[in-house]
Amino acid sequence: MCGIVGYIGKQRASAILLEGLKRLEYRGYDSAGVALLDDSGIEVMKKTGRVENVATIVNRRNSTAQIGISHTRWATHGGVTDANAHPHLSWDGRISIVHNGVIENHDALRRFLKGEGIEFVSQTDTEVLANLIAYHYARESLEGEGATRLIAAVRHSLRLIEGTYGIAVICTELPKDIVGARKGSPLCLGIGNGENLLASDVAAFVGRTQNVVYLDDGQICHLTADDFSITTVNEAEESVDPVISQIDWKIEQAELGAFTHYMEKEIFEQPMALENAMRGRFSDDESTSKFGGLNLDAREFRHVDRIVFLACGTAWHACLVAEYLIEKYARIPVEVEYASEFRYRNAPLDKNTLVFVISQSGETLDTLEALREAKRKGYRVLGITNGVGSTIARETDGGVYQHAGPEIGVASTKAFTSQVLIGGMLALHLGRMRDLSFSDGREMVKAFRSLPGLVSQVLGQAEQIKEIASRYTDYEDFLFLGRQSMFPIALEGALKLKEISYIHAEGYPAAEMKHGPIALISEKCPSVVLSPHGDTFSKVLSNIQETRARKGRVIAITSAGKDFPEEGADDVIHIPHAHDCVMPILATIPLQLLAYYIAVNRECDVDKPRNLAKSVTVE
Repeated sequence: MCGIVGYIGKQRASAILLEGLKRLEYRGYDSAGVALLDDSGIEVMKKTGRVENVATIVNRRNSTAQIGISHTRWATHGGVTDANAHPHLSWDGRISIVHNGVIENHDALRRFLKGEGIEFVSQTDTEVLANLIAYHYARESLEGEGATRLIAAVRHSLRLIEGTYGIAVICTELPKDIVGARKGSPLCLGIGNGENLLASDVAAFVGRTQNVVYLDDGQICHLTADDFSITTVNEAEESVDPVISQIDWKIEQAELGAFTHYMEKEIFEQPMALENAMRGRFSDDESTSKFGGLNLDAREFRHVDRIVFLACGTAWHACLVAEYLIEKYARIPVEVEYASEFRYRNAPLDKNTLVFVISQSGETLDTLEALREAKRKGYRVLGITNGVGSTIARETDGGVYQHAGPEIGVASTKAFTSQVLIGGMLALHLGRMRDLSFSDGREMVKAFRSLPGLVSQVLGQAEQIKEIASRYTDYEDFLFLGRQSMFPIALEGALKLKEISYIHAEGYPAAEMKHGPIALISEKCPSVVLSPHGDTFSKVLSNIQETRARKGRVIAITSAGKDFPEEGADDVIHIPHAHDCVMPILATIPLQLLAYYIAVNRECDVDKPRNLAKSVTVE
């Protein structure tokens, strides 16, 4: 969570910091703040609410400072107040810090510092770290002068910390230096011409430079306007040779354009996102998929007799779809685990188990720690991520980039369907290595190739879905029902609705209704039923009839051009009838649009839903 932006250069820092914060506001929007450093010292301006609130204060100040740090907060320790907003100043006013993460031993450190006569003005764990760094910086026994002394103070302090951090630090005595560090929370450097930046995400500075350095855990960086260096936190204080990467997207891709919300824009970007996920990934004979980054050959894949997927939230739903597809087409047993649960239990894994982790950002902390736990036990771990250069991308043994482009809306849309597509392509890849025939492989490739066009057809029904949404805006409870691979899509549809409209929604396998949930059916609880034609179509129709017999309203999503009872549902949305391997994606699009239009009708903040943030980098 939380967004960090730091700048040092030859231009006014305030405007650059505010622009960066606005681009990172999806990471947290409880409060925001800026600390500017000039010859008169550090000036901190912060305010609860959105970035625009603090921007008013900063712009009125009209500072000419050329160095500063800033933060947009997702609250963990301490309520949403001005005092708890970042940046934080040390008790002596010499050190200012912004922080993303959680310091687990902050209580003990706070007691120690209070025993040294240091007073606190906030409830946050971050102020503890600010004061701890200032405490070490002031000690006579600390060696070094200038930036060397500040880096040493940061290093001493971080060795005492239990928990996670991505930090940026400035000091009144060093108006030409910024120090940053990371452990568990992302931090990257933007390398410019006569200026350097650091941030939680490249989105903060992609408009100023395409050159980026991703910090690894346990590293400290030192920035000046013209140079930077990286060392380690450990006692050895080793120098690190930086690897400068290129950002693979342009700032225009993160602009809202003609759309009202980023979520709307990203829903309509899905044909292109799906096209990008497939580009260059089919064999010349169009019978299978290929992935250059998996780092496993066919013989190694044939020895795999079990696959475990680890993910959280929307990505977990994508894993469930992959489970259905891989078991159907590749005949390999698949298990899907919540990453947050896997890391804390001793799950028995066979020696021929292959582990996949999925995360849009590549920085989801629970998924990252589950990855590390699996590797610690000696398992091969592959990743699926949209975050090029992310920590998960760097720490896995191989993987697949989604190439979906930046996703700004907190509720994932194009990243989810991209993940589902890659899961289907993996099912094809593994199936063709086993017993899936050449002709069946070609049929799947043909289906995947047709997907962007089919999704565009569904998007063409947006106005109809908008009209349907208007009839369901005032309900406070929904059920989403599906069978087989449609069950994870029901879960995803329920999640999208509750994320952005705050309507209580639950996803269930349709056949499970009779085992309890049917008690919820009433005139006040509509059901969205995924009922495309297939092996279970008649069974799902029976579930619909059971629901309507109890006066429950039904929105049915079914196959175009196929029979559906004229009075079978209150509202019907048709999706193209296609190969089973792509139907989950086609069924997802109406659910995204339905949730979006209902949330807009309820005047919810679609892109920044309450209590949520885009990238979950704390436990």
